[in-house]
Amino acid sequence: MSHPLVSQLRFTRHEWQRALRDVEEADGRIRLEPMNSISWIVGHLAWQEQRYWLRFAQDVVLIPQLDDLVGYGRPASTPSLQDMRAAWREITTAADAYLDTVTGETLAGHFSWKGKPVRESVGTLMLRATYHYWFHTGEILAIRQLLGHRELPEFVGDIEAKGPYRPE
Repeated sequence: MSHPLVSQLRFTRHEWQRALRDVEEADGRIRLEPMNSISWIVGHLAWQEQRYWLRFAQDVVLIPQLDDLVGYGRPASTPSLQDMRAAWREITTAADAYLDTVTGETLAGHFSWKGKPVRESVGTLMLRATYHYWFHTGEILAIRQLLGHRELPEFVGDIEAKGPYRPE
């Protein structure tokens, strides 16, 4: 069974995907300034997952172009939503193999990158990734409202079945 923080990250991913349900390519590429496009957000979260669970944890980079396209601090862009969804799926599938191995001891430790310890613990990175998804879930839903989309999720989904509290 996955560590409870990993389970929460996975539940959060599921909720984020609910916010993305039925977004078409054209709408995904619209940028309502100062917000980023939905497609950028999808790529950006793929970039973060790749950075933490592949690059830092395993020294693996599946899609290096994400660094320049949607990495932190990069200029706004409107990449293909289809391409960003595919990148996200590829990266999170690869990340899940690592996340299945995470323990409380892992979370208390630090990754090393380029010979130096990463400032934040693995557990703090896990929390940062989880909260980052929630931040962008709200942003996606705001963009969708402005685009006139209807019947959007209004509240956290089936947490009791998919992400209940459980002690370590």
